[in-house]
Amino acid sequence: MPIGEFCNRSVVFATRQTRIPEAAQLMRQYHVGDLVVVDVLDGKRVPVGIVTDRDIVIEIIAKSLDYNDFKVGDIMSPQLVTVQKNEGVFETIRLMRAKGIRRIPVVNQEGGLEGIMAADDMLDLLAEEMTELAKVAPREQAHEAQTRV
Repeated sequence: MPIGEFCNRSVVFATRQTRIPEAAQLMRQYHVGDLVVVDVLDGKRVPVGIVTDRDIVIEIIAKSLDYNDFKVGDIMSPQLVTVQKNEGVFETIRLMRAKGIRRIPVVNQEGGLEGIMAADDMLDLLAEEMTELAKVAPREQAHEAQTRV
């Protein structure tokens, strides 16, 4: 199952130049805890980082700094890990686990942003799959009862 089929395509994004108050307003407006930071290259949004509400708290608020002095590019996570949209779900989970990340931007072959997948989204997807799998045994028993009378 390609991750591109399951990722959230409604990605809230910012640029490196987005000021922190605007970033916080975007998070509040769209009810998200992170923004994918992009550069626009040849008309494509190319992810270059992620900034989270936690980044704002840890890097600015907890240090009693003036958030008006900062842009998203100043505090974003610079070691961005992405996944190709045709990569498998389980391969994506392994990558997220290996890198210790909870969110991963999904990109196309040109590096353009296609979506984002979060650990919470993975849990929802896997819970749905497990629920379907749990229904197999009772259906098998019912089928056997009907066909082997």
